[in-house]
Amino acid sequence: MTTPPIPEAKPSGLAAAIGAYTLWGLMPLYLLTVKTVPPVEFVGWRILWTIPLCFVILVFRKQMGEFLAIFRNRRALLVLAAAATLVATNWVVYVLAIQRGNLYAASLGYYINPLVNVFLGTVVLGEKMSRMLWVAVVLAGIGVAILLGGALTTLWISLTLALSFGTYGLLKKTVQAGAVPGLTMETVLLAAPAAATCWWFAQSPTGSSFTQSVELSALIMLGGAWTAIPLLLFAIAARRMDYSVLGFIQFLAPTMVFILGLTVFDEPLKPVQLASFGFIWAALALFVWELWRGKRRARPTAT
Repeated sequence: MTTPPIPEAKPSGLAAAIGAYTLWGLMPLYLLTVKTVPPVEFVGWRILWTIPLCFVILVFRKQMGEFLAIFRNRRALLVLAAAATLVATNWVVYVLAIQRGNLYAASLGYYINPLVNVFLGTVVLGEKMSRMLWVAVVLAGIGVAILLGGALTTLWISLTLALSFGTYGLLKKTVQAGAVPGLTMETVLLAAPAAATCWWFAQSPTGSSFTQSVELSALIMLGGAWTAIPLLLFAIAARRMDYSVLGFIQFLAPTMVFILGLTVFDEPLKPVQLASFGFIWAALALFVWELWRGKRRARPTAT
C-alpha cells in the first residue's frame, strides 16, 4: 500500500503582512527626521529613490522578464497606473498629517481602512466572512463612528487615507503582475511627475531640500527603502491572503501610530478617542480569537 503524497502547503502571507504593517506603524518616527521637507517634494524624492531599489530586487530575483511583459499587457498597465495614482495620493496626505501633528487622524484613517477592505473583499471579490468576524466588523464600526464624532476637522485626512489605500490593495490583488514587477512598474509610471515635482521645488526660492545637507540627503534617500520594502511585503500578502483577513491585520499599524501620537508626539487625547480605541481593540481581539479557532479546526487529528 502506497502512502498518498502530502499536498504542498500554500505559502502564507501572514509574516509578510505583519512585516509591512510594522514598518508602516514606525514610519512617523522616520518622518520626524525629514519634517523640514515639504510633503509633495518628499513624496517626489521618495518615488525616485524607490526605483533603483526595485530594479536591484528585480535583477536579484531574475524577474526582469516579468517586468517587461507588463508593457505588453494593456489592462495590467492601466490597473497599475491607477494603483500608482492612489498610492501617491495616500503618501502625500499621510506625510502632511504627520507633519501637522494629526497622528490620530492618520491612525483613524487606517482603522477605517479594514472596514473598506472587508466591504471590497465581500462585495467585489465575493469572499466569505464568519459570523464572529462580522461581530468584529460591527465593533470596529462603532469605534470608528465614535471617532468620527470627535474628529470632524480632520475627517478628510482619515477618509482619504482609508479609501485610497483600500482601493489600492484591491487593485494589487486583481492585477496580473508579480509583487516586485508590479511595484517597479508603479514607481516607473510615477517617475516623470516625481522628477518634475523635485525640479519645480529646486527652482523655488528655498531650493531643493536634497541639497541642504548631507545628513538630510541621506535621510531622504532612506525613504526609498522604507517605501519599497513594506509595499513589497504588502503586495505579497495581498496575493496570498483573503483580503478581508488582511484588512484586520492592518490594525497593527494604526495602533502603533496611535501610541506614537500619545507618547512621542504628545498629541492631546480626548476621552471620546480613548473610548473608540477600546471598541477597536475589542474587534481585534475577536478577530484573533476567530483566526486561532479556524487554525485549530483545520489542524489534522492524529490517528
